[in-house]
Amino acid sequence: MTPPSVLNLSAYLMYATGKAARRTLSEKLTTRGLRLWHLTVLTLVADLGPQPKGVLAARLDMNASDLAKTVKDLADAGQVTCVRSLADRRRVDVRITPEGRLALDHLSADIASADDDLLTPLSEAEREQLASLLRRVHAHHEETSPAAGLRVAAQARQP
Repeated sequence: MTPPSVLNLSAYLMYATGKAARRTLSEKLTTRGLRLWHLTVLTLVADLGPQPKGVLAARLDMNASDLAKTVKDLADAGQVTCVRSLADRRRVDVRITPEGRLALDHLSADIASADDDLLTPLSEAEREQLASLLRRVHAHHEETSPAAGLRVAAQARQP
């Protein structure tokens, strides 16, 4: 049981709720042979288009070797391809495949189910309010994180 005084600490509540969210989403992803990083990379490439590996690593504040492993897993599953850039042959762009888009379509139901499980005690209006507040807090920390400068520099190198 959680000590009552800890329930007054927003940082603790976000941490504990984040653990529950990660566990719930991870369980859904694991049934499809995926991890959270797989989903994150697939989603980013689907949203923003082909991305150089270095830009992906910087945007995700992810170790380059961990990103390479995640991209290899996705490529082995046929969900992304790695193609040399025509503009700069030194650069390898990660692109989502039709199979990757299909995987994301299937995952959307799993993600919605994980959200429903996690947010069961909240009404629809409360869920929308919570999501709005979390996006604001996230945006603030994303802008002020140590990796923010790396992300800006990596994005500037992109054509």
